[in-house]
Amino acid sequence: MGRRDERLHELGIVLPPLPNSLGNYIPANRAGNLVYTSGQGSRSIKGYVGGDLSIEEGYAAAREAAMRCLACLQAELGTLDKVEKVFKVLGFVRSAPGFSSQPAVMNGASDLFVEVFGDAGRHARSAIGVNELPEGIAVEVEILVSVRD
Repeated sequence: MGRRDERLHELGIVLPPLPNSLGNYIPANRAGNLVYTSGQGSRSIKGYVGGDLSIEEGYAAAREAAMRCLACLQAELGTLDKVEKVFKVLGFVRSAPGFSSQPAVMNGASDLFVEVFGDAGRHARSAIGVNELPEGIAVEVEILVSVRD
């Protein structure tokens, strides 16, 4: 078990199985020392944040989506120990009209990456409110990380 696997265990986090794609694409794509995940969603939390979902439920949805990103990385790399740095997090929050606290929702993903990777998990981020997401999910997250062999 690698250091990051031990960290996940300490945090009580069990990564979900590798998600099935909804189309003709792959869960992660590597070019040199960069890996970019496809957007991953909160399969168990659906709805509009700021409408039928609270900020706290949105936070949990972002965390769940981020765990799916980690599952994609683990499948691509064999271990999360190869991750050097989380560079960029892009989050889409399915938002009710007038809702503008997308950054608070996306903290669910950001906090997870820092818990797992420490300072290497601190990243640049965009949090965007959208009207709809696939299958009614509340949050979709994609990440760009640097890795080492």
